[in-house]
Amino acid sequence: MSDFLREYIIVALFGALAFGLVATFIGLASLIRPSRPTPAKVENYESGVDPVGSSWSQSQIRYYIFALLFVMFDVEAVFIFPWATRLEDLGLFGLVEMVIFIFILVLGLAYAWRKGVLRWV
Repeated sequence: MSDFLREYIIVALFGALAFGLVATFIGLASLIRPSRPTPAKVENYESGVDPVGSSWSQSQIRYYIFALLFVMFDVEAVFIFPWATRLEDLGLFGLVEMVIFIFILVLGLAYAWRKGVLRWV
């Protein structure tokens, strides 16, 4: 057996061991834990407010889009940091690439602004 294949077998064995341990602990926990459901325990809980009406409600899509925009600009900061630390080594090429990257993100921000996504209602 080659060393290459042996390394993959070791990884597979560790993966199977991890999966087996997780399955064992989850199964053991389901056998040990107490299970006494009461109407108060299975009731929906909304931050201390008693639920009124049905438990299904439609949420506004604008909150989801606002969160996606936040993540997009948060990831932008993650990409800009390594660039800023290596700016001297990258030279003009690195500067041009980052300007293009930021320009694309500004286009996305302008599009979101124009569509009214950034209005918090």
